[in-house]
Amino acid sequence: MTDKIDTEPYTGPAGGWGSMKSVAEISIREKVGPETARELTRQNKPGGFMCVSCAWGKPAHPHIAEFCENGAKATAWELTSYRNTPAFFAEHTVTELRTWKDYDLEQAGRLTHPLRYDASSDRYVAVSWEEAFADIGAHLKTYDPKKVVFYASGRASLETSYMWGLIARMYGSQNLPDSSNMCHETTSVGLKSAIGSPVGTIHLADYDECDAIFYFGQNPGVNSPRFLHPLRSCAKRGVEIVVFNPLKERGLERFTDPQNPLEMATGKSTPIASQYHQVKAGGDIAALMGICKFVIEADDKARKNNAPAVLDHAFLAEHTKGFDAFAAKARATSWTEIERESGLARADLEAAGAVYARSQRVIAVYGMGLTQHVGGIDNVHMVVNMMLLRGNIGKPGAGLGPVRGHSNVQGQRTVGITEKPELVPLDRIAEQFGFEPPRDKGWDTVAACEAIVKREAQAYIGLGGNLARAVPDTAEIEPGWRDLDLTVTIATKLNRTHLLPGKTCYLLPCLGRIETDEQAAGAQAVTMEDSFSRIYGSRGRATPAAETLLSEPAILAGIAKATLAPNPKLDWDAWVADYGAIRDAIEVTYPDKFSRFNERMWTPGGFWKGVEAAHRQWLTESGKAEINIPKALNATGFAESAGRFRLMTLRSNDQFNTTIYGYSDRFRGINGTRDVVLMNRADMARMGLAGHDKVDLVGDAGDNGDRRVSGLLVVPYDIPAGCIGAYYPECNILIPVGHHATESHVPAAKSVPVRVEKAS
Repeated sequence: MTDKIDTEPYTGPAGGWGSMKSVAEISIREKVGPETARELTRQNKPGGFMCVSCAWGKPAHPHIAEFCENGAKATAWELTSYRNTPAFFAEHTVTELRTWKDYDLEQAGRLTHPLRYDASSDRYVAVSWEEAFADIGAHLKTYDPKKVVFYASGRASLETSYMWGLIARMYGSQNLPDSSNMCHETTSVGLKSAIGSPVGTIHLADYDECDAIFYFGQNPGVNSPRFLHPLRSCAKRGVEIVVFNPLKERGLERFTDPQNPLEMATGKSTPIASQYHQVKAGGDIAALMGICKFVIEADDKARKNNAPAVLDHAFLAEHTKGFDAFAAKARATSWTEIERESGLARADLEAAGAVYARSQRVIAVYGMGLTQHVGGIDNVHMVVNMMLLRGNIGKPGAGLGPVRGHSNVQGQRTVGITEKPELVPLDRIAEQFGFEPPRDKGWDTVAACEAIVKREAQAYIGLGGNLARAVPDTAEIEPGWRDLDLTVTIATKLNRTHLLPGKTCYLLPCLGRIETDEQAAGAQAVTMEDSFSRIYGSRGRATPAAETLLSEPAILAGIAKATLAPNPKLDWDAWVADYGAIRDAIEVTYPDKFSRFNERMWTPGGFWKGVEAAHRQWLTESGKAEINIPKALNATGFAESAGRFRLMTLRSNDQFNTTIYGYSDRFRGINGTRDVVLMNRADMARMGLAGHDKVDLVGDAGDNGDRRVSGLLVVPYDIPAGCIGAYYPECNILIPVGHHATESHVPAAKSVPVRVEKAS
């Protein structure tokens, strides 16, 4: 937070000079040198390094600058000149550091030495790598493996992730929660049950062929700004872009391309959305039902009048199951119900339906605005339903395009980071490495949190991330976290999770992806997978932050050797010496996806691992794509009640997940603070509130939990009545651990039941 707080509406476009200024500001703030400018020219390019931020695709023929505002921030953040040495911890106790803001903790700089928490002094102290590995291994040997959590952040490479899953299973644990559990597990479960493939079906090139885009609950201006380039190209060639989102997000309204000299010189921008529908939080099922109802009834009318069909009946007959029951449900659902639950007018939904009915190649885009609800699976199923009605899956220029967050979060699942044994070729792994892996289901993130709160977990080992800050119910989680017998985190910077030390605690600093990783066989490269199921090589060339740092594979091998019995079929040192050996092992485990892995990893534009549903091969029980009837038109999972609001937790323009780059949410016009709540003006008037009044948000889940965030500034905002917005992770305390998507267990952070109380 800064001394000056400003909440004036922002009138500019996404991109443009605002983006350039923001990149310049963080470069100055992080005091980066010429090396950072050099690395930016290599970012997201063939032979370069893959961005440590989002998972957007990397084109085979990139722009001159193939990085966005937030990607540049992520690079500057990693290549900062600030160093967090043992001297810093000699000056600050952990108790004191817990009072610091998230931004200030990470701004202390790159960690340089392995550290152990010393309870007697309440400080972290430097230790040798050998001492850390030996003590961690000695502790792990004493625990029940089924009570140890192995968490993986979505930034870790395919090589590191594969090692992580293998170490956990060799140890005897299937507790492998990851970033996907927090965001797109709903996609993995929902798409798998509907079309047999748990990921999107499109290629980046499909945006060049589509004639309409239906866009739900994803903010490209903040979460994946490079997506703005294909959206701009689509808009300029007349593609109709129909947006459903509770908030007006600037990146979906208009965009000025920073690489277009004419637009930069004239200040012109390209309008993006041709229709923008501000659906209520949790109302997407109803909105989608309205679109489906419109096209089904339009088809009924056309067939009655012997006019051309609106639906693709041949596709439906050959490739789908459940159409008749769903069509009957759509016809029977009243427009009154649809309007009430969606918050949208019938005429607006019919206008959206008309676009869908006349378009031949449609892409459906969605993000966590659909997945983070109690009814998130129904949200995903309804998107699939809409797309199946006109055969818009499995043909060029059409398909499902869920936008993933972390740069390799999808790839981690591909190489075995999952608590679900059925998703991993355990028999092949058992034969390959000569051990019997656990076969029972492990803990996902919600189950791990519940185990920590109940004091059932014994240890937490974290591969990156800031899990204790990212999860719900933080007031319950944090005391349980500190009661763990062992906590170990591999990280590049200090964060809140590190300030909740278990009885024994280690903080192990690692090389960043952008830095040179020199091993016995020479400079190493790693790989990751994007949102389009394409896999890329990535090679860092920046000077490491400290000579004392180890790579993630080297740290994992050190823990493995100290914990596990020697295995004649696995040489950890050889894997660390040459990451190509890890890729060879991945190829053996997953031959269908990683054939000729080392040979293909530098393919420009990445190589595609293959998605069966993209070829209309439906790996479902019926052998067809399933059309599902939603359980309700409302995805919130709770009833309307007087005084109850639907809270959406949001990212700012100056953040990526729990990493806070600064206090400027430019597109929402909020600067100098994150302690705000966005409210509809009519709701404010009804409650007698004015702008910059202070209020408390109080959890209203009905479970008697004491959840409160105090002293938030009210900001009048264009948001649907009954809905409010506030920042993540500060408001995670308001989300009960049990408030999550059914089946997928993703925390339902986009519709949290709360009350607003005027601060005393």
